[in-house]
Amino acid sequence: EQRQQNVVGSIIRKLCYEQNLTQEMLAARCGVADHEISRGTLAKIEAQIRGIADVELFVIALALRVKMEGIFPSGFHRQLKKGDLRRKE
Repeated sequence: EQRQQNVVGSIIRKLCYEQNLTQEMLAARCGVADHEISRGTLAKIEAQIRGIADVELFVIALALRVKMEGIFPSGFHRQLKKGDLRRKE
């Protein structure tokens, strides 16, 4: 069984879908933001099989034109405050 590498991948995929963006289009926007993220890397992030660096998270939020917290699952910050985050295994 493969472990989930990030909590944001499915949200990024959803935001791309809502904005009618392909992975290629998102990669191009990331390049405009001065940080190269390949389509393959984005695919792995969306599939949650690859972790995401803090700078990548920031650039993807810029490219998607959303606030950083908009990339995290609903209620994530409340769980973080309560210390209620547990790794899925």
